[in-house]
Amino acid sequence: MEIHELKALIKESIREVLREERMLLCQVLIPYVSDEEQAELNEIFGSPSDYGEEESVDLTEWVRYGNQIP
Repeated sequence: MEIHELKALIKESIREVLREERMLLCQVLIPYVSDEEQAELNEIFGSPSDYGEEESVDLTEWVRYGNQIP
């Protein structure tokens, strides 16, 4: 295995670990919401599926690709 291949492998492995750790951190930082609290929030704000296209922004790709949209 060439040195540049080894470096690339290590770099990708580190990226994967950092991505996993970032997701775990996000899970820890999201506060717990009880069923009662969620029902109250749904009553006040409705469901995201009720919102119009112009009222929301889909950040799925942004999160998936590490804060960059391809």
